[in-house]
Amino acid sequence: MASAQTIASFVKTYGLDKETAARLAEAGFTVTKARSATKKDFMDAGFTGNEVEQILLKLSKGKREAAARRVARKVVEDDRAYEATAERVETRDPDLIKRDRSLLEHVAKVAGDELKHPFPLAIVRRIVDGGQSRGFTDAQLKEAVELAYREYRKASVDATEAAGIVGAQSIGEPGTQMTMRTFHFAGVAEINVTLGLPRLIEIVDARRTPSTPTMTIFLREDCKQDRFAASRIANQVETTLLKDIAAVEADLGNLTIRVIPDAEKLAEREIKPEEVLTALEGRVRRVTFQLEDAKGKGAGSILVSLSEPNFKNLQRVVEELKKAKVKGIDGISRVLIRKDEAEGGYILFTEGSNLKEVLEIEGVDQRRIKTNDILQIQDELGIEAARQAIMDEAYGTLRGQGLNVDQRHLMLVADVMTADGEVKAIGRQGVSGQKSSILARAAFEITVDHLLQAGMTGEIDPLNGVAENIIVGQPIQLGTGAVRLAMDTPKLAKLIKNMPAPVSTVPVRVEDAPMQFEGTAPEYVAPEPEASEGGEEASSPEETSKEA
Repeated sequence: MASAQTIASFVKTYGLDKETAARLAEAGFTVTKARSATKKDFMDAGFTGNEVEQILLKLSKGKREAAARRVARKVVEDDRAYEATAERVETRDPDLIKRDRSLLEHVAKVAGDELKHPFPLAIVRRIVDGGQSRGFTDAQLKEAVELAYREYRKASVDATEAAGIVGAQSIGEPGTQMTMRTFHFAGVAEINVTLGLPRLIEIVDARRTPSTPTMTIFLREDCKQDRFAASRIANQVETTLLKDIAAVEADLGNLTIRVIPDAEKLAEREIKPEEVLTALEGRVRRVTFQLEDAKGKGAGSILVSLSEPNFKNLQRVVEELKKAKVKGIDGISRVLIRKDEAEGGYILFTEGSNLKEVLEIEGVDQRRIKTNDILQIQDELGIEAARQAIMDEAYGTLRGQGLNVDQRHLMLVADVMTADGEVKAIGRQGVSGQKSSILARAAFEITVDHLLQAGMTGEIDPLNGVAENIIVGQPIQLGTGAVRLAMDTPKLAKLIKNMPAPVSTVPVRVEDAPMQFEGTAPEYVAPEPEASEGGEEASSPEETSKEA
């Protein structure tokens, strides 16, 4: 028998109706089990494809809301001081806020019933800021916001416009002209990045890790003009392995290993021998470390003894020691420092990406850090930041190939990929594989599996989209197909019978009129016969034809 508490949890926490919640509980789904269940698990329990889509949608929404509550509690309980970098949500001047509200009220009054959707506040604020710098009066501001609203209405999409098809064509057709060069020097020496079609495929596929992850790290005002400060931050970011700062020598006679650090490299990367010892102790197991005294000008050496001395273990430990990380951030293998004139200081370019740990580095401008790893942005900054990153990365990739694509089409793709609160690929494992239409899923990939599964579960296709209507051979419900018209032929026949005869409005000269049409042209006037050279009148055309 289904648990009443389980049913109540499904209804209260996830918003499911009582019937669906009772069926889930009777099928043996607890709240924890349902959250980790797959689409196949629900279908095996007797739910149709449409029902499964609704269940998964509400479960995912409940997960996001619970995660948001957990994050909010964590922020409150966290005792670390963020006051130095935190900013107020609303820092706008109160007088400007009043102007914003008055202009919004003016737009609502002018638009009347036509204002179905609120006018974006961001546009109004830009008008107010621009008008203030130019000394606009209130009347001029109202005129400017009216003009902006008219342009905004022109840019809106009609209810029956095939925006998805147009957007797909807008991106797909230029995509066929993109190069297949996977690696290219993007203006920065020795940093490889993926460009062209491979990069665009990575973006729309929502790859967990890009083929060439990179970051652009901007520094704070007090650090970006100081070369030493930039180098210090770069040393904290770049991963330093033991082989980069020391020589690892194996003593085959005693079956021991000696690590000899390079004093100059240690000083360059601001590392002390004690820090090397501490890093190795936490990363290499089953060995014993001993820091020896420095000899002469050297930095000393570290003696490594094996717990089980033999040649096989000796070789294994030597390789582990060479790859042991001493300092830096995991995932970032190299950092380049470049002075940018437009920036007015130094910028760091990395090979590799680790947004979470880079944000905690002192001296980094957290608000301007860029990474091409979209899923890292989602994990650390949220879904809206990931949506913006998808737009920026796709637009930059297309513009890098000299292709011009409307940004609104890229916005549509980004919206579709992030509509459920997480980045989803446009493919079988993401957006296309989760459509409610059976035929739309079958038209994309694995046709037989989709049709067979739908037939086994009794799934119904409402035929609301484009692909499924084209497959069955009926007009799509977009554009002219969204309007249904029927012609009454008897009424049309009566209208034609009672209509006046058409009259030409084109002026016709008398001498150019070829023939007479009743009610459409003036009467034909034959030209006067001309006299011949001998003084006789010229014969008429009829007489001439008879003589011939």
